[in-house]
Amino acid sequence: MIIYKEIQTKHLSPQFFICDRCKKQYSYEEDMLDIQESHKIKFTGGYASVFGDGNMIECDLCQDCLSELIKDFCRKVGEAF
Repeated sequence: MIIYKEIQTKHLSPQFFICDRCKKQYSYEEDMLDIQESHKIKFTGGYASVFGDGNMIECDLCQDCLSELIKDFCRKVGEAF
């Protein structure tokens, strides 16, 4: 048998998403469709990387900024459904 005790924990709930490029702020209460289409880029720079060896890189972009940045060379390769 396992007996549990109740533990109070602090729960963090996101309130806003802010695009790192355009700085537009999206509310998690009002703009969920836009937030669902936002993208987080997160990686660690490798050996001789232009980002620096071992540097952790992050960027949060709204869908409009991501589209503007990659539209000239991205490609659609199929549909999810």
